Amino acid sequence: MAGDEVYNRIAMLRAERGVSRRQLAEALGVHYQTVGYLERGEYSPSLNLALRLAEYFEVPVEVVFSTKPFPRLGAD
Repeated sequence: MAGDEVYNRIAMLRAERGVSRRQLAEALGVHYQTVGYLERGEYSPSLNLALRLAEYFEVPVEVVFSTKPFPRLGAD
């Protein structure tokens, strides 16, 4: 359905912290391929998983996920 896409910054947050997909997956208790699916927008997380991701990165959930594309870094 149009408008159902969920955008995320998981890859950026992971890169900033030097965490591999496998390390993140282990911390969250999910398969490492799930992290890849999330990063590519091929899978929308449950509310529980979204909240656990935000908690892992110590940021509000809206820093990780959005219903609108995030502005490019450095964009005005």
